[in-house]
Amino acid sequence: MFGSNGLKTAVLLAALTALLVFIGDLLGGRSGMVIAFGFALIMNVGSYWFSDRIALAMSGAREVSYEEAPELHDLVAELAQYARLPKPRVAIIEADAPNAFATGRDPDHAAVAVTTGIMRLLNRNELSGVLAHELGHVRNRDTLISTVAATIAGAITMLAHMAQWALFFGGFGRRDDEDGGGMANLVGGLLMIIVAPIAAALIQMAISRAREFEADATGARIQGDPEALASALEKLEYASKRIPLPVNAATSPLYIVQPLTGQALANLFSTHPPVAERVERLRRMSWGLGRRP
Repeated sequence: MFGSNGLKTAVLLAALTALLVFIGDLLGGRSGMVIAFGFALIMNVGSYWFSDRIALAMSGAREVSYEEAPELHDLVAELAQYARLPKPRVAIIEADAPNAFATGRDPDHAAVAVTTGIMRLLNRNELSGVLAHELGHVRNRDTLISTVAATIAGAITMLAHMAQWALFFGGFGRRDDEDGGGMANLVGGLLMIIVAPIAAALIQMAISRAREFEADATGARIQGDPEALASALEKLEYASKRIPLPVNAATSPLYIVQPLTGQALANLFSTHPPVAERVERLRRMSWGLGRRP
């Protein structure tokens, strides 16, 4: 984890944690900070142990047996062997939009999910590249990082909503009168309500983007053909812009390409780097491996 992207991720997670503690302190002083931290800790423990079940349930994914999808199971097993990972559980999402994601707290509790749309759109080599990317997330422990980031960001947003009610009922005003902060604390409270959720979302986006580049590279090395993933990403970008895949905002960073939810404002805050840049990096890897892009 502690390459350049790993260090960046650690710094961003620390920034999210610091933002959470700051908001707790602003809302209720030291006691508010402790309560907020304790609440976030409970959420983190729950998301750590049950992240795979939560993500699969929220996405509408259904685990499938070998008899139901033998070719998909065989492909996942083959790539897991190349990656030196335990074979993850396999799930399918009944949706025309082509996409895929991986989840789970560690390689022993991982699952990969693909939509029916992606299995129709991609050829076997391209689908192999996508699944290798998802196994790259598993090997890099990105699924756990994403869960922690989503939990902390969710706690920050929740506290900001609580602050709105505190401001409405005069909570900030009473504290201002007591400590003499006056208008300064009131303005600070207003800024926190507006800026904190945006800052949390931006940090979460930065974490997700850094991990996507790393998973692309890891997946290409697992499968051995960067061009396969590059070609798949181009097809996925084209199709995903035309076929909506309504997803919960918390699970959006998990998918291999940004899902089109039909919410224009939400799509402005992309959790994924530009596909063109990802493809360019992969094709540079192809040249390095002696392959023609």
